[in-house]
Amino acid sequence: MYIDGKWIDTKSGRTFAVHNPANREIVDHTPDGGSADTAMAVDAAYKAFGSCLALTAYQRTGYLYEAHRLMMENLDYLASVMITEQGKPIRAARAEVKYGADFLLWFAEKAKRNYGRTVPAPRADQRFIVLHQPVGVVGAITPWNYPVSMITRKVAPALAAGCTIVIKPAGATPLCAREVFMIFKKAGSSAGVITLVTASDPAPVDGLFLQDPRVRKLTFTGSTEVGKILARDAANQMKRISLELGGHAPFIVCRDADYCL
Repeated sequence: MYIDGKWIDTKSGRTFAVHNPANREIVDHTPDGGSADTAMAVDAAYKAFGSCLALTAYQRTGYLYEAHRLMMENLDYLASVMITEQGKPIRAARAEVKYGADFLLWFAEKAKRNYGRTVPAPRADQRFIVLHQPVGVVGAITPWNYPVSMITRKVAPALAAGCTIVIKPAGATPLCAREVFMIFKKAGSSAGVITLVTASDPAPVDGLFLQDPRVRKLTFTGSTEVGKILARDAANQMKRISLELGGHAPFIVCRDADYCL
């Protein structure tokens, strides 16, 4: 796991195996985090929030541009990790890495355009000004089917806005997340600004995201069924949520399909 600027094991020492979906061989083992590890990650993110506030929009932009450069520089390697861990064809894997890097570029520019506005007032001695400010610590849960781009899609806007973020990737694809966080670290992220908790069981991690009042926003991409649960439980604290739910476009793979395309 990546917490407070360091690569660490879980408090329990537990790990879980990551399998190649094509042949079920074990690719690697990764830390199996729980609620205690997530609490440690939230602690680090909460403490780092002040340093995020101190950064200018142009400094945040510069970081995201550097992360984009490194991601494109390592495009083929990231794609190879995705192929081994998640089973995506090479062309689709390379396309996803590029797609994920594009989020870094897009929000790098959005960081510099976090404009407020002035609202007309009913009295001559009044002025209403709208300011956009970061909410604080963000808890993010990403799916297995887009293991790289869904991370950058959540990390990039959080950092552009000046938030800190804790990511819990899908249990099937923690290695892609690890490689992306290596890039974030190399790009120069400060300790605690981005944190990574890997887990085979999402319940303890998600539960802490919902229960800890320091996690001010929750973002989730996944099933409608789980999304409903998260939305219901987040309402108890009036926690901000962003949900991308459900799937579409089912298809049939015939026996004579060329899987290398």
